[in-house]
Amino acid sequence: MHPKLTPKQKALAINLDRNIYGTFAEIGAGQETVRHFFRAGGASQTIAKAMSAYDKDFSDAIYGKEAKNRYVTQNRLRKMLRYEVSLIEERVSRETFPGRKFFSYANTVTTINFDKTMKGHGWVGLRFQCHEAEDYNEIVLHVKFNENDATLQQETLGSLGVNLIYGAFNYADNPRRMINSLLDDISKDNIEIDMIDFSGPAFSYVDNRLMSLQLVKNGMTDAVIFNSEGNNMLPADILYKKNIFAVRGSFRPVTLVNIDMFEKGLDLFKKDWGCSEEETEVLFEITIANLRAAGDIDERDFLDRVDILGKLGYTVIISNFSEYYRLIDYFAPYTNGKIGVAMGVNNMLDVFDENYYENLSGGILEAFGKFFRKGMRVYLYPYKDPETHQLLTANNLKVNDSLKELYKYFKHNKRIVDIQNHNPNYSEIYSRSILEKIASHNPTWEQEVPEGVADLIKERGMFGYKEELILKEFS
Repeated sequence: MHPKLTPKQKALAINLDRNIYGTFAEIGAGQETVRHFFRAGGASQTIAKAMSAYDKDFSDAIYGKEAKNRYVTQNRLRKMLRYEVSLIEERVSRETFPGRKFFSYANTVTTINFDKTMKGHGWVGLRFQCHEAEDYNEIVLHVKFNENDATLQQETLGSLGVNLIYGAFNYADNPRRMINSLLDDISKDNIEIDMIDFSGPAFSYVDNRLMSLQLVKNGMTDAVIFNSEGNNMLPADILYKKNIFAVRGSFRPVTLVNIDMFEKGLDLFKKDWGCSEEETEVLFEITIANLRAAGDIDERDFLDRVDILGKLGYTVIISNFSEYYRLIDYFAPYTNGKIGVAMGVNNMLDVFDENYYENLSGGILEAFGKFFRKGMRVYLYPYKDPETHQLLTANNLKVNDSLKELYKYFKHNKRIVDIQNHNPNYSEIYSRSILEKIASHNPTWEQEVPEGVADLIKERGMFGYKEELILKEFS
């Protein structure tokens, strides 16, 4: 276990390395990162230039105008990084300073407003070389501030910037360690990192979905989102003012039941609220608790699940929300649109289990106030009990006696809606059974997953599938 260095120690270590040389461009919260390097001493060997293009007109004159005059964006940050590196390349001779690795650090942020109605957020990034002869790498991340004072937010931002620069030059071969080091000397309560992206030759092997997973796993954020192409998405961008329809599951693997639940539930949701496809964001959610169900998180298993969902064209959210109400609470700040959740009847029993909410001072009533908020509906998919073969629906679901009237209230007010047009042929398809069939080389599982999924599982050897064993078994 390596001792954690303070921001001052990290800044000094960078300053004392004669081969690290670059610029700092900070917009929106002062020059908080470069301040550490100036104060540490020996900065003349490291800092080519430090600037804060605070005035928008002046900033536009340097980096160009932004669409809709939005300055706190990923696009603005990347423009800053690349422009500043191009200036170093243009103005500093490699021949005069052989061995130097150039970098540009930038941030564009907005801190908490005077009325404290907007907490503040921003983009932070670094463009850097691991070797003078190599192309540049980039690390870009999005942060949300939780402190209620602009000065404290500025100090947190400064420490984060130092950690990023030090981590890039010392842990480029270990991105997980780099991510862990980002919050050195920073409380997790002070800041949230809800998106990170690695690119460049040093990170050619890095899967950014796994890096997103680290953010949730390490408690740096509650949820991350990536699209069907596997690209990390900023939650605020993808959810802003949208209607949201979510499906939670293990998706190990995706079954015909999952798709039937999603499609039939979404049809009802759009019909109930008059939502168009363009106005609605669909999310397939996997919780960290589900990924940890068998112990430590198996990253290969995680990628198998999300690769299949991506192949089917779905956007995935990985969350730290064991309870459903926390998922709805997470969506609420991003949108005032409608929210729908599709779930199986067996999951609804968990929702109405009071033991689920022992951590809440207001208990189940507090949870229901957040879960069954205005404009939110649950679409219930029937569940066939594998032992009794009884089909459980919203009408015959047996909740605790003390909650019966509450359940009737939500059902009467259409907060809980039955998916009645489900496909009865899928009622005895269970994910666990499919995994058992894969393990026992019983090919009937192939008929229980969506088209194309079986081919991908066999091609990639997912979920324990071993073609050579199957060939021997059935030859």
